Amino acid sequence: MIFGRSERGKPPVEPVTLKILVAGGFGVGKTTLVGAVSEIRPLRTEELLTEAGRPVDDLSGVEAKNTTTVAMDFGRITLREDLVLYLFGTPGQERFWFMWDELAEGALGAVVLADTRRLEDCFAAVDYFERRSIPFLVGVNCFEGAPRHPVEDVRRALDLDAHVPLVMGDARDRESVKEVLIGVVQHAMAQAAQRRRTVTV
Repeated sequence: MIFGRSERGKPPVEPVTLKILVAGGFGVGKTTLVGAVSEIRPLRTEELLTEAGRPVDDLSGVEAKNTTTVAMDFGRITLREDLVLYLFGTPGQERFWFMWDELAEGALGAVVLADTRRLEDCFAAVDYFERRSIPFLVGVNCFEGAPRHPVEDVRRALDLDAHVPLVMGDARDRESVKEVLIGVVQHAMAQAAQRRRTVTV
């Protein structure tokens, strides 16, 4: 199916569009994740890191990083002909967190990317979505050379509630990222159904 046209005489399908946030610490792979799956050229608002930012941008573990997102990343992926995800990558540094409230408006759910070398960098994102009751999934971005830990160890280190999904993946790999996005959509839909059941009881 191509939007606006039907195949073999089928009526055109009006897709449901859902907004998903991609959050996490500085240098964890948010821009890479959006770029890996976007079927359009991703919108990126990256700027070169400068000497002025050195005192506030902790490059430990990501020393090769030379750009940073200053507003957001944006991409789109069609999961099915009737389901399209709009992906919004949040800026990672604390000085840009004021933008998160705007980006979170209307979001179905979120992916919190984590790096086991800098696990504490995703605490703020986990807290943000927990406080706002936005369903989220934690995706551990398995960087080359990063220590591998059992899922339950990472879950305990992040102090995640039992219902929050945690998956291992690779932000560079399209199929891996698709599985993460399918996971967050399924989790958000299950949470919404649970809330509806609670209201009707």
